[in-house]
Amino acid sequence: MDLAVVVLIVSFVLLLALNVPIAISIGVATLLTMLFTITPGPAITTVAQQMATGINSFALLAIPFFILSGLLMGRGGIARRLIDFAKVLVGMLPGGLAYVNILACMFFGAISGSAVAATSAIGGFMIPIMNKEGYEKNFNTAVTVTAATTGLLIPPSNVLIVYSLASGGVSIAALFIAGYLPGILVGLGLISVAGIISLSRNYPRGEWMPLLEAVKKFLDAIPSLLLIVIVIGGIIAGIFTATEASAVAVLYSLLLSVVVYREVKVSELPSILLKAVETTAIVMLLIGTSRAMSWILSYENIPQDISASLIALTESKFVILLVINIILLIVGTFMDMTPAVLIFTPIFLPVVMQLGVTPLHFGIMMVLNLCIGLCTPPVGSVLFVGCSIGRTSIMDMVKPLLPLYAAMILALLLVTYIADISLLLPRLLGY
Repeated sequence: MDLAVVVLIVSFVLLLALNVPIAISIGVATLLTMLFTITPGPAITTVAQQMATGINSFALLAIPFFILSGLLMGRGGIARRLIDFAKVLVGMLPGGLAYVNILACMFFGAISGSAVAATSAIGGFMIPIMNKEGYEKNFNTAVTVTAATTGLLIPPSNVLIVYSLASGGVSIAALFIAGYLPGILVGLGLISVAGIISLSRNYPRGEWMPLLEAVKKFLDAIPSLLLIVIVIGGIIAGIFTATEASAVAVLYSLLLSVVVYREVKVSELPSILLKAVETTAIVMLLIGTSRAMSWILSYENIPQDISASLIALTESKFVILLVINIILLIVGTFMDMTPAVLIFTPIFLPVVMQLGVTPLHFGIMMVLNLCIGLCTPPVGSVLFVGCSIGRTSIMDMVKPLLPLYAAMILALLLVTYIADISLLLPRLLGY
């Protein structure tokens, strides 16, 4: 193995072990590797250039807008209205609150584009209610953290925008459309597992809601759900691009939260904007440093070497895709989604394209895979947030999470080996 590669891997792993923030770990490891490869002056200049190039993209303008839209939705009373709407749909079934939790996470995750926001907003409401109704605390938290990840597949999704950049320009609109069926598939898998567990434990069912009240709850939720229709419908109809759609999402979220629902006061807007800036800065730093690391990986021919090694290992498409999925599942346990997408897309995309897998199909497969990592220890950000809200520990969460992991992995395998799950809707819509 080349010395530069050893320096890159060892320094990166060591920095992560020392709890250095992931963006800093990536940047420092990349710089150290370049110092072993080229002279100090050009090394520093190259890192700076690659970081600047990495964030110099019109498509990335959508990320801060979707982040701001998600924050406005999170503060704007959207979660409560979506939970009420989900109760209308499934609350009367045995174990109905578990279904309500999953559906509400799917709705809110799709609207906000953030798994962490969905965990906080929906979990903050649903976990205490489920605890009070006799559902087991760790089960409630496990359902929340796994269901919250579906919003990263069901658009609008920031990580799909990041993948578009990393893959060299796969259509963001096509990625958004391709994410619907896989996201729904994951949700149905989680609902199935939660239903079996609820029946076996005889969890209570909710009461039927009177018709007039059900209609009122439905009408209250319509303005929130319309965001998805406006954003995705506008993109499909060609009214605006994905980046322009993100700005529309902000305007709509602002109108809904401040004027219609009146849950956000004008005096609260500066703090919301500041939080959006902080989150955007973190994401952009991750993108910049990951782009620099991708450059040094390419410079050292690592993607080509890995591609050759995998093809030499076997010519079986089934086996190679399985190996890639296993690697990504391991990566997801210690690396956040954004750097994982930026670093490993250039490595694995050439491999799967040789096997006839389209970049669009691989993108959905990769994002679904890394969604599982968000709710797995030791670094799963959604898992940590869920444990904090549910007032439980990661160790206590392992057992109730296992059957839900199984449902997500089954969905991953179906998406991996049945390409039409991802490609059917984009094909029907002409992408």
